Amino acid sequence: MTVLLVILGIAAVVVLWAVSVYNRLIRMKNLKNEAWSGIDVQLKRRFDLVPNLVETVKGYATHEKEVFERVTEARSAISRSGSVGERAESENMLSGALKTLFAVAENYPELKANTNFLQLQEQLASLENDIQMSRRYYNGAARDYNIAIATFPAVLIAQKFGYEKADYFEAAEEEKATPKVAF
Repeated sequence: MTVLLVILGIAAVVVLWAVSVYNRLIRMKNLKNEAWSGIDVQLKRRFDLVPNLVETVKGYATHEKEVFERVTEARSAISRSGSVGERAESENMLSGALKTLFAVAENYPELKANTNFLQLQEQLASLENDIQMSRRYYNGAARDYNIAIATFPAVLIAQKFGYEKADYFEAAEEEKATPKVAF
């Protein structure tokens, strides 16, 4: 009789442990998804701001058609992206196109003095900071989630229920490079 109670006790401990690990994995997955949602909101705000910015610059720089096409192409790539990696790549393409757009704007002093353009530029700078903070939060949540599903003994539960490694939302290579300063 005592052997049966010991076996039932061990089985109960194992079941409670498995439930605890499973619940922890669910919590971490939800935190990761919440963090992605935060990035998505900021990226949508930038996505919606870009056409206003392009139209403002178009009014001054009508012969810069290639730049406008690159921005439009980058925006459409975002709409087609599915995974976190694809989305990050598309967003990095848009960031590069916007840098080119601002470089073009530097050639038009009357545009740089335009109040609407300055407001849009300020909003975009603020959004870029918000995106950076959201990206760090998401990558931290993805890191914690990836560690949780890869460490023993939780990996046994994670594999059983099909948990997969989360992608990081990484910056483009040119954003990672250290700028060269020369005098």
